[in-house]
Amino acid sequence: MSNKRVRVIGCGNPLMGNDAVGVRVIDMLHEIHPEIDVIEGGVGGLGLIPMMEGYDHIILVDATTGYGTHIGEIMVFSKPPSNEFFPLSLSDIGVLDAVNIAEELGICPQITIIGIEAGTVEEFSDSMSPEMERAVEDACERILSTIKKE
Repeated sequence: MSNKRVRVIGCGNPLMGNDAVGVRVIDMLHEIHPEIDVIEGGVGGLGLIPMMEGYDHIILVDATTGYGTHIGEIMVFSKPPSNEFFPLSLSDIGVLDAVNIAEELGICPQITIIGIEAGTVEEFSDSMSPEMERAVEDACERILSTIKKE
């Protein structure tokens, strides 16, 4: 690994079923690799921007709806995709809006977004579908692989 400062931000709401996937990913990463800088990004919004400051590479993990062909599908974006398929934000602005602002302001030189297809998001559920549970481990492996390339 290089001296690049890398942070993994997991977004989502742990009480909304499959939307919890980003939080679950950073929880698992912290458990198996406590040396990795991880932070919970909540449901997005402008609060994400200060979490990105001072880092060379941000890896942001969040649920998506409408991008993938099946629940649990992992998609990696080196540029923010269209905002229309990240409608899960419950805050003032969405995750992708915050990423776009951070890029525009030059807050972080490199941002990778890992989107995990959630399908239908259940309100007030603390459990994820089996497909999303499996995706958590796969997403962790992809993140570790990305960090090792730094």
